Amino acid sequence: MKIKKVTNSIKELRFKNDDMSQQLLADLVGCSRQTINVLEKNKYSPSFVLIKKISKVFNVTVDEVIQVELE
Repeated sequence: MKIKKVTNSIKELRFKNDDMSQQLLADLVGCSRQTINVLEKNKYSPSFVLIKKISKVFNVTVDEVIQVELE
């Protein structure tokens, strides 16, 4: 199996949580605002650890944060 596409719902989760800024999310998970920015644009595939931290911030499952489409 090959990975066809990786997308995420980070931007939507931020907006659903009081319009959280990229900087605040970055501070909460220990990365840069630029990392959050490229993640939201699907230009960077994050580590599992980072996705797990983001899921904890929003109190959702990892699958609700990142979606992987396989061929």
